[in-house]
Amino acid sequence: MNITILEGALATAQVMLTAAMALALFRMIYGPRAQDRVLGLDTLYVNSMLMLLTLGISSGRTLYFEIALIIGLLGFVATVALAKFLMRGEVIE
Repeated sequence: MNITILEGALATAQVMLTAAMALALFRMIYGPRAQDRVLGLDTLYVNSMLMLLTLGISSGRTLYFEIALIIGLLGFVATVALAKFLMRGEVIE
């Protein structure tokens, strides 16, 4: 694969991910219900994880991949805890 094609694709992906993060942040702040805000937060952490992966590919550093893994794990746990709190009113029974 040509390096200019790869750099162009990564730049395009980063621009689109930035737009998706802005829309998810809008939904997280101005969501009419709490479920919409949790969904916005979930989308925001997934987009930030993908942004870190594209930064890692473009820079060639492995630190970005490790940070993306940590964000993915913590984001999943936070989403499950928030969903449980919204359904039952408590996280730990």
